[in-house]
Amino acid sequence: MHHSPILRGMRRLLPLIMLVASAVLWADPEMEGLASWYGGKFHGRLTSSGEVFDTNSMTAAHKVLPFGTFVKVTNKDNGLSAVVKINDRGPFVEGRIIDLSRAAADEIGMLGQGVAPVSLEIVAFASTERDVYAIQVGAFGQQSNAEKARLALDSAGFFATVEKTALNVSRVLVRGVPASALPETRRKLEALGFMQYVLRKEKTQLPVAPAASAVSAASAASAAPAATERPVSLSVNQPLTQTAAPRSAP
Repeated sequence: MHHSPILRGMRRLLPLIMLVASAVLWADPEMEGLASWYGGKFHGRLTSSGEVFDTNSMTAAHKVLPFGTFVKVTNKDNGLSAVVKINDRGPFVEGRIIDLSRAAADEIGMLGQGVAPVSLEIVAFASTERDVYAIQVGAFGQQSNAEKARLALDSAGFFATVEKTALNVSRVLVRGVPASALPETRRKLEALGFMQYVLRKEKTQLPVAPAASAVSAASAASAAPAATERPVSLSVNQPLTQTAAPRSAP
């Protein structure tokens, strides 16, 4: 039986089509939501990471992202973006997913309104190790089951996300795990009942000092890591601790 050249060509392209179809199309709910900003009386105070808060630097507070993580924040109302470094915990107001410094809020055009819908994208995890991994612990046909797994991981102290593919499969991943922490992380995952893993590398860069952390979306791609800064260890189980009173937008 002879096949037409078009059919033979489509068969050759099938692996590529499947690869494209598996691309991530859906973001975790914790990566989309409302952003607020803080400053004023908090300027000059210690953040949860131990750094002094400078409302004029490009930083932000997030509930679970490891300190030193660089995140691209995009204002969904106007399309403006900025890259910030996570150095604090919060926001402690229901419905909000990130608390920006005044400088970052100004960068994405939300100073006046105080609160804006945003999407978050992890640019790089801070690590002194060359290899940092995302661990896929499960793939689910039902999104609700993936969300249950994510919540269980969050409760155990992991930073977990869910990615949904074009094939309607929800992947659950533990993010930002340094190579040296893989054995201990696997033991903890197995204790939770997650017995199978798929590893993929995360983007990383060396931690930088607060004064060197300001980076706009336009310059983020060319920003070089500060190799002379004192290393900061990345923990996959950083506790969620509230070290300041609940903040609200000005």
